[in-house]
Amino acid sequence: MQHLSTVSTASITSTISTASLELAQRLRSLRQERWPDRRLTQDALGKALGGVKAVTVASWESQTAPKLPPRARMTAYARFFATRRSLETAEPRMLPLESLTEDEESVYEELEAELFRLRDAAASKPSRDATAAVRKSWRFLDASKATLVCAQLPKGETASLADPRDPNYTELLSFADLDSLVELWGHIRAENPSMSVFYKAAPNVGADDLSGHVILLGGIAWNDVTKRLSAMANLPVKQVDEASLKTGEIFVAEVGGEEQRFLPIWADAEKTNLVEDVGFLARVPNPLNSSRTLTICNGIHSRGVFGAVRSLTDANLREANEGYISANFGSADSFVILMRVPVIERKTMTPDFNNPDGILYQWPQGAGE
Repeated sequence: MQHLSTVSTASITSTISTASLELAQRLRSLRQERWPDRRLTQDALGKALGGVKAVTVASWESQTAPKLPPRARMTAYARFFATRRSLETAEPRMLPLESLTEDEESVYEELEAELFRLRDAAASKPSRDATAAVRKSWRFLDASKATLVCAQLPKGETASLADPRDPNYTELLSFADLDSLVELWGHIRAENPSMSVFYKAAPNVGADDLSGHVILLGGIAWNDVTKRLSAMANLPVKQVDEASLKTGEIFVAEVGGEEQRFLPIWADAEKTNLVEDVGFLARVPNPLNSSRTLTICNGIHSRGVFGAVRSLTDANLREANEGYISANFGSADSFVILMRVPVIERKTMTPDFNNPDGILYQWPQGAGE
C-alpha cells in the first residue's frame, strides 16, 4: 500500500532492495498520478500494455514483494504514458510509435531511459550491507509533497519578536516545538532532495497541505489539526488532560483490558525539574488520502516531542531504532510507539527502542512475527 511506499517498506523483508521498491513505486505513480483526473485501474493498464494477453501490473507495483517486469515492458510503459491520447478511447490502449508527435516522442524517450535505469538497478543483486540498512522512515519515493504542521503559540506564550508589528518580527518564534521542527525539516529535506517539504503553523494549513505526506509535531492543546487527524486515524493511544499536571497532557491506552496512564517523571515534588518525559511516535495512512502517510511526533511536553523526532534522526541511534521497527512491526502499515525520553542536565536524550526499559507501549502487538 502507498502508505508504506517510503523506503521503510523494505523492512518487510531483507530480500527486497531499495531499487526494486523505487521501480515499483515509480510504476504505481505513473498509473495513479500521471493523469490524476482519470482513474486508471491496474486491470485496464494491464490490458493496454499486454494487448491480446493482459499483463499483471499489480505484481510489478507491489510494495511488499515486487516482481521485476521484463525489459520490453518498460518500453510499453513509456509508449503508453508518453501521450494523453492513450486514454482517448473507451478502453485505454498504446499508440504506435510512428503516431507520436515530436513532443510525445521526446517524452517517450526520456521515460523509457528512466524506466530502463530503474529496472537495471532493481535487477542488480543488492549487497548484504545494503539490504540490512534499507529502512528509512523519512525517505519518500513518490512525487508527492510533505508538510510539517506545528501548533501556533498563544500570544501570551510568545516574545515580542513574534509580533508582526515589531520591526524585528520573526515568524518562527510563534511556532511551538521549534527545535523539533528545525531538526525534522532539515532531515526530511536531506533524505528527499527533489521533494517539496513545507512547514506551517496549524491555523495556516490549507486542504492541499493535508492531502500529501503530513507530519504533525506536538500535542492537541494548541493544535486542532493534530486533534482532528488523530481522531480520524482512530489511534489506540489518546492524549488527555490530567488534573495533577498543568504543563501538558498525558497519554492513555488500554492495556490488558484496563486503561493505563503514562506520566512524566520529576526530580522534585514541585514538578520543576523534569527527568523523564513520554514521547509518542505514530505512522498510519493519511486519513485524508490513504495513499500518503500521516506521522505524529508528540509528547507530554516539548521534550517528549523532540525525543520522538530524534529517535529516527539521531545519527547514532536511528539505524538501530529503524531496525527495531522492522523487527516488531514488519509489514504493518500502521504502528504506534510510546517511549521514555530521558532528560539529563535539562537536555533531551534520544530514546533507544532496543533498551528493554525504553518502550512504554506499542501497537500493534506481534505484527513483526
